[in-house]
Amino acid sequence: MTKKVVIYGRVSTDKQTVQNQLEELREVSRRNGWEVVEEYLDKGLSGSLGRNGRPSFDRLLKDVNRKKFDGILVWSIDRLGRSLQDLVSFLNDVQSKNIDLYIHQQGLDTSTPTGKMMFQMCGVFAEFERNIIRERVKSGMENAKKNGTKSGRPIGRPSMVNSSTKTTVVELLDRGMSKTKVCKTLNIGVGTLYKLFDVVA
Repeated sequence: MTKKVVIYGRVSTDKQTVQNQLEELREVSRRNGWEVVEEYLDKGLSGSLGRNGRPSFDRLLKDVNRKKFDGILVWSIDRLGRSLQDLVSFLNDVQSKNIDLYIHQQGLDTSTPTGKMMFQMCGVFAEFERNIIRERVKSGMENAKKNGTKSGRPIGRPSMVNSSTKTTVVELLDRGMSKTKVCKTLNIGVGTLYKLFDVVA
């Protein structure tokens, strides 16, 4: 009987495309004689969002519980998420239904003991990367306070905002964080954010 698989694809910003992910995973399916029965796509959504913040990922998990397919194909471990806890929880949900997980970039197949172990190790590195971003945000806020700001809010013209803060803003936006979330994270006003756009454009 032909193995039925699905593909999950995600990109963090609207400027990116899932097309390359899809084409490669479709080719993997063809080579293995698998039948792709559905594709779940989340566009412009960060991997740090839980299932409630990613509609297609939420739908994928619901279909996992219904055992609607035999395997899941994904381009890379970070397409699934960036929290180790969430990744392990996802793996447990998938395995409890005897559904295989194939991760292309890392060459992982969780139908094997080695694949299960490597999946958890990759999750550790994904969470590590997220912690690095947090440290950059913290450093940016501290530098902003040292350079003419109060409580993270710039005083006066946007040119007084530290260049590190500008870099952090751009990086967070590129990673799919909303403008509201960026302002809350860096403790800056919305007006300041739009003035920064004029500076860094």
